[in-house]
Amino acid sequence: MPNWNHIIPELSIFLFLILLPISSYSQGGIWNELENLDKNPKTEKQKVYETFFGTRVINGHSIETPLKKTLQFIIAHRFGRLNSGFYQLFGIDQASVRFGLEYGILDRLCAGFGRSTFRGTWDGFIKCRILEQSSGKHAMPFSLTSLIGMAIDGRRKLFTDGRAEYFSNRLSYYYQILAARKFTRWFSVQIMPSLVHQNIVKTSEDKNLLFIMGGATRFRITSSVALMAEYHHRVADNPDAPWTNPLALGVEINTGGHVFQIHLTNAQAMFESGFLRLTSGRIRSGDIHLGFNITRNFGFFSRKSSKRRI
Repeated sequence: MPNWNHIIPELSIFLFLILLPISSYSQGGIWNELENLDKNPKTEKQKVYETFFGTRVINGHSIETPLKKTLQFIIAHRFGRLNSGFYQLFGIDQASVRFGLEYGILDRLCAGFGRSTFRGTWDGFIKCRILEQSSGKHAMPFSLTSLIGMAIDGRRKLFTDGRAEYFSNRLSYYYQILAARKFTRWFSVQIMPSLVHQNIVKTSEDKNLLFIMGGATRFRITSSVALMAEYHHRVADNPDAPWTNPLALGVEINTGGHVFQIHLTNAQAMFESGFLRLTSGRIRSGDIHLGFNITRNFGFFSRKSSKRRI
């Protein structure tokens, strides 16, 4: 049975951030936009752009992919825990970093890899956008993206008890379906069912394959600034495991060539099988990390879209 004492505070924060944008509109305002988006008077089918500014929500991926022949360089950084006190300057003295590259093979297909200081991990993935949200005739109500990836634990030693170590012990895999809808120009929601497999787990009570359900939302404040929230819940995990559900809240700024995010999260790892399975921070205990992501795009003979963005 899940421990609801830990789940309810995290879930309440996430639901509050989803409902806040709706309640902040004047009466009927958001519903008018929803109706206009679904009932476009034009018969021409039009793609819905910028469900999210970048390819990341906060910790996890968004449904977005880089354009064809576009290279993205991503720097993700997490400081130590805020409750570490003044001696460590509330986590500033500690850091976990991930450097990543993503390349658009096609407009809807990309591949990427990264290196993290968290356990010296190397990770790689392939991401494909299956469906694209559109309006007008034969509209598609949502976008759908698939993501598969693998991570390699790069520590020198995995075990301290003298057990034999094999390369397969270092591997973990993840499989995700990302489904998102841009309800209005200001409001987007994404759900993220995930399967994460670890070849080696800590105890016999821990599961090698675990199902995790995630959700995310974006509320756009201006044309270039948005509020973000992201939460993942581990389903039927070992209740005695030291891990918890990752939650992240942040602000995102789009400057054109860069997407900059600053956020608070209880997760230190910045790759899927890491933050989904190995988050240990307890929010109510103050185990919160200040962090940021910076994404820079480099175009290599990539064409610019002339379509109107909606």
